[in-house]
Amino acid sequence: MGLLGFTFLVIFLLITSGGLLLFYREAMLKRLSAVMTPRDRQGTLQNTIQQTGASFGGIVGNLERILPKSQADISIVQQRLIRAGYRKDSAVNLFYGAKVLVPVVLCLLAFLTGLARNNAFFVYAIAAGLGYMAPDFWLSRMISSRQAAIRLGLADVLDLMVICIEAGLSVDQATSRTADELRRGQPAISDELGLVVLEQRAGRARSEAWKEFADRTGVDSVRNLVSVLVQSEQLGTSVAKTLRIHSETLRTQRRQRVEEQAAKTTIKLVFPLVLFIFPSLFLVTLGPAIIIMSESFHKYLSQ
Repeated sequence: MGLLGFTFLVIFLLITSGGLLLFYREAMLKRLSAVMTPRDRQGTLQNTIQQTGASFGGIVGNLERILPKSQADISIVQQRLIRAGYRKDSAVNLFYGAKVLVPVVLCLLAFLTGLARNNAFFVYAIAAGLGYMAPDFWLSRMISSRQAAIRLGLADVLDLMVICIEAGLSVDQATSRTADELRRGQPAISDELGLVVLEQRAGRARSEAWKEFADRTGVDSVRNLVSVLVQSEQLGTSVAKTLRIHSETLRTQRRQRVEEQAAKTTIKLVFPLVLFIFPSLFLVTLGPAIIIMSESFHKYLSQ
């Protein structure tokens, strides 16, 4: 154990102890009061789990004070978290707290596993850098996954809205009914449509609510849909017919995208063929001939 590793362990223990003393005290008092006043066992267990999660989230969230950040950075991170589906105010604190906690955990794992025994500074630097960037990578992955889910479920949403509008409902009522019906099948886009409905009930204009939906998700197909809806509302054309045409366009684009990806596979297969399959094939086919030729040359030279 080197001096650097011992110093890191002491600092980590001090930070952990201080965090527990500062942020876990209230949860401990609540647990003691729950034990002293007996209640339902299942409710007590559920409350204990919730309090433990909230206490851990509070500890991680308070770690964000260590990082220096500007208001512009916070707004960018908040927008990315909203696109990933995390709209609570505490999500920003948890994100920055994770950027502090994850490097510490990785450095601790490097210390406990002995990876930092030979070159401690290099290993700790890599662990700290990867840990600092890991929440950003995870958030980008969550945003991409949510945008893909919204992009794939948009055509089904439009079909159901067309059915509701042709059944006699208004556009706002069709949006609300679609959000309720697709809550299990398409949870991401149903959640976003629920926000659109709430904004309209709060008095916001329909066009502004749908534009906010497009800005909140960051999906190109949603922006195109919003443009179509706004133009249809301004020009007075049939909304059901417009949505049906846009739904067919989305399905055509999805089919073309799949065909494009299928066409790209032939080019992508060239690299594994050249790097892995062709050398093995040459070794199997030409290997015995090379061995026979080398033995023949050896016999000829020995004579």
